[in-house]
Amino acid sequence: GACWRRLPRPIRGQRAAVRPSEPFLTRYLLGPPKNLSETQIYPVWTYSYLALLFPVFLATDYLRYKPVVLLQGLSLIITWFMLLYAQGLWAVQFLEFFYGMGTATDIAYYSYIYSVVDVNLYQQVTSYCRSATLVGYTVGSVSGQVLVSVAGWSLFSLNVISLTSISVAFGTAWFLPMPQKSFFFHHVSSQVFLKQDKFCTNISLPFLLQSLQEQKVDIVKVLKDLWQDFLQCYSSRTMLCWSVWWALSTCGYFQVINYAQGLWEMVLPSHSTEIYNGAVEAASTLLGAVAVFVVGHIKTSWAMWGEVALALFSFLIAAAVYIMDTVRNIWVCYASYVVFRIIYMLLITIAT
Repeated sequence: GACWRRLPRPIRGQRAAVRPSEPFLTRYLLGPPKNLSETQIYPVWTYSYLALLFPVFLATDYLRYKPVVLLQGLSLIITWFMLLYAQGLWAVQFLEFFYGMGTATDIAYYSYIYSVVDVNLYQQVTSYCRSATLVGYTVGSVSGQVLVSVAGWSLFSLNVISLTSISVAFGTAWFLPMPQKSFFFHHVSSQVFLKQDKFCTNISLPFLLQSLQEQKVDIVKVLKDLWQDFLQCYSSRTMLCWSVWWALSTCGYFQVINYAQGLWEMVLPSHSTEIYNGAVEAASTLLGAVAVFVVGHIKTSWAMWGEVALALFSFLIAAAVYIMDTVRNIWVCYASYVVFRIIYMLLITIAT
């Protein structure tokens, strides 16, 4: 569509990082040579993610998005490099901190996109970009399953491919245009940007530092404006309802995706039989991408029907998670997981 063509070329592919090792990360960490437990690893990621969310939110706007997008890529590179070569509990927990930084800085990507397109295109752009992300994840999951089941590759090799893919995505991010302004800190472009085109694709580090030095920002005023915006936004019952749902559902989503592979390992140990984690992740992601793409083109009043859809689909999500946990059959677990992810991706796109 027109809004997709209006996006800078590097942004269209930067998110589609193919990571074939992700469906098998739990198996990789719990088995040799890591030999860790889930309780030793995942809490570090979740708490570091929580601690970094607000400072990253402010830094994203102050630095005008692109530097934080680059930070995200760098954090993921460090994560996968340490995943390959770090040994011991402390080292792995340290890499989880960087993974928390990588996920917390995800806000920079969508904030960047919303800063370079018209507000009327937000719904379509959100749909396109989430679909692109999900397609990339699908390709990675399918590749991982094929390489493990058919080619007999080791999980270490899958992580090497993931690191390579992330590095390529990080390289393309350097060519993203640098926005002239941001939502809160930079309403008016600095003179150094006025001397450029609307977007400057060849941004060097000295240029970035010079532009930041020339910004005269009243941080106290910005924080006051943020507080007023906060009060204004959440005085809306609809906004409050969707925001509370977003927080709770995202919390639940992280818990499920963190420990789903551990549950599958309990139901059907991978050392005794063939597992299909990659195929399940691919199916759920691909179908989720289709749902996300479709919802981006639905013309309806979410103010009228949104809360009805929210209640209905949230009930279906809860039912899927309950069935996955209580019916100890691996195929039922797989099917419930697919339903859970599809519905969550659909709702989170509507919420966005």
